[in-house]
Amino acid sequence: MRRDNDRLEPGGGERDKEDSCLGDDGPAGVGAGGEDAEGGEPALGGEAEALAEELLGGEGEGEEDASEGDGSAGGEKPAKKVEEEEPPGPDVPAPSLKVLRTAMAWAFDGEDVEDSLLDAYAEHARLLLDYNRKVNLTAILDPKEVAAKHYLDSWRLSQYMSLLGRRVLDLGSGGGFPGLPLALAEPNASVCLVESSSKKAAFLQGCVSALGIKNCSVYDGRCEELLVTERCDIVLARAVSSVRENVRTLRKVRHSLKEYVMLKGASWSREVRAGEREAERLGFHLNTVFEHELPGEMGKRGILVYRAPGGHGL
Repeated sequence: MRRDNDRLEPGGGERDKEDSCLGDDGPAGVGAGGEDAEGGEPALGGEAEALAEELLGGEGEGEEDASEGDGSAGGEKPAKKVEEEEPPGPDVPAPSLKVLRTAMAWAFDGEDVEDSLLDAYAEHARLLLDYNRKVNLTAILDPKEVAAKHYLDSWRLSQYMSLLGRRVLDLGSGGGFPGLPLALAEPNASVCLVESSSKKAAFLQGCVSALGIKNCSVYDGRCEELLVTERCDIVLARAVSSVRENVRTLRKVRHSLKEYVMLKGASWSREVRAGEREAERLGFHLNTVFEHELPGEMGKRGILVYRAPGGHGL
């Protein structure tokens, strides 16, 4: 369902949470191999475990401190990254590839989607949940919830907006959402997963290599640093922060993007009202809201499309 800017209504129940700079650096890809414990299917867990050991074996790696590395456009050298220890996720074995593929079929029932895309989503989900035991990437562990709340929620954006030929940055990509599912769904878009945590960025690079996603790259750093020298069509933000804080994050580089798209829960209208003054002050104008609902009574979602200063010549 599409809503125009002048017909915002309140919702209830908030959701829990190829240019020069985008090279091929990162850890080696995660290959397929071995047998899964359930039914002789391909097992990705062993390779993901090896990737985890490689990335977590050294010292001094981790997430960038929020108070450092702001960067500037005036030729100043960016502040050095301060690494912190990454907490592990729940020590729960990842479901089998078969279970995850079945969950994808359930979540996407009735949608016009290729089987090969759901296969790729299931493979990424297996890597995600296996590596999640080493570095906390998601609190969602149930296969059906993973399929609907991560993959379907991300994929739906490609059904409301054309990404064909567009350059997209995924701010704070975490486990790869929504950028990685969108890159798989639209091979003619150029998607960059931006993640300031070095361990999460390395995981993302391993996934991109393992799945052979040619139109997807990873940037280990902050989006506001990248946009000092780069320009893009769309910046995506999902489960990052409030509308107000999201626009403030990119205030110094707001002329480097054309659209700022935020994926929100059912209470999106409350967030829009709370951040309206700051968004307008910085030149971000709410253009369209797309509403949709996840299966299994998993909640309503809103996709907020803001036109950024770089998109209207301000």
